[in-house]
Amino acid sequence: GQGFMAPKALGVTSAKDLDGATVCIQTGTTTELNLADFFRSNNISYEPVPIETNAEAQAQYLAGACDVFTTDASGLASTRATFENPDDHIVLPEIVSKEPLGPLVRHGDNNWGDIARWTLNALITAEELGVTSANVAEHTANSGNNPEVNRLLGTEGDLGGMLGLDKQWASGEIDLLARNTTWTFSRDVDLKFEFVGVNYYDGQGFMAPKALGVTSAKDLDGATVCIQTGTTTELNLADFFRSNNISYEPVPIETNAEAQAQYLAGACDVFTTDASGLASTRATFENPDDHIVLPEIVSKEPLGPLVRHGDNNWGDIARWTLNALITAEELGVTSANVAEHTANAGNNPEVNRLLGTEGDLGGMLGLDKQWASRAIAVNGNYGEIFEKNIGVNTPIGIARGLNASWTNGGLIYSAPFR
Repeated sequence: GQGFMAPKALGVTSAKDLDGATVCIQTGTTTELNLADFFRSNNISYEPVPIETNAEAQAQYLAGACDVFTTDASGLASTRATFENPDDHIVLPEIVSKEPLGPLVRHGDNNWGDIARWTLNALITAEELGVTSANVAEHTANSGNNPEVNRLLGTEGDLGGMLGLDKQWASGEIDLLARNTTWTFSRDVDLKFEFVGVNYYDGQGFMAPKALGVTSAKDLDGATVCIQTGTTTELNLADFFRSNNISYEPVPIETNAEAQAQYLAGACDVFTTDASGLASTRATFENPDDHIVLPEIVSKEPLGPLVRHGDNNWGDIARWTLNALITAEELGVTSANVAEHTANAGNNPEVNRLLGTEGDLGGMLGLDKQWASRAIAVNGNYGEIFEKNIGVNTPIGIARGLNASWTNGGLIYSAPFR
């Protein structure tokens, strides 16, 4: 996110104290636009000192040609570290923008995009699984007991082969799928789906009758487990029991309704699916308190809408509609006030851009200026939709947790409307 650095001798402790300051700013960047937004939103003024490179910014700032230097906070930290007396300079506490940095490819270059996306995901997953430059050769040479490590490094299955396949999402009958579908490597690459974002961070769990007397999924050795076939849930179940050297007997089911009936009839000891699905199923039971959701979450299940590979314009509309709902919550735009905000441009430039009272982001999508306003008006922002359907005051009773806005410690985060 964008921040500000100033000499301690300037005597400021907040970016809101910078009224009238001269600011070194790299031209032609979002940083320049965010700077204008911040000063405008806070009704203060500044004098820009335009620069072209970070090296020039450092020289100008140290020479006293500007009071303040602004760029991404990571850039401020790396620049300050090169100063002869870094402790003479302070990075002010405000972060005035969202700056999700990442690699990009051209629209339509789907195969190369898959390779870039999943190479990045491989590096992230390797850290999570403890695979390092020091041990990767050993892990690759010797298949271990962790199926996800094995799949990542190619000692089990052939995920790499999927990056070279040319299969199509055949029928073209479905334009958008939005349900409890997990974003995975094989769905993204092999099935040629284009996930447009994550609208719910879930994870697989287990539910059992309290009468069974178990308190952990690791106590389930030999249990019968109701499991929906043909899903990532089925594969995660096998991975979990294998990793923990315990056994189970699967009771295959096709639908959640069948799972509920089989579980309540005692045809299986345990039911497993995404934790959100367990909560919604348990809420329908006559005696929900007779059943316990065990504490283990045994997988990552990022759920989100998807479109077909190559359907880029439609994918943009789906992606940025989801982002609009997320951003609306962050900015305090709700179903109750969206009409007022849309009718009267306010002092927050991002609200104005989102709702079409400033600029024309909708036109870039082939839509009108008020496309996001209408999306928010239907059912509210992301938080309103969450609370209305599955929140703590519904029978399902799910707390926001990981699905809180990033401003409240969660993972829900939108790229900026810029």
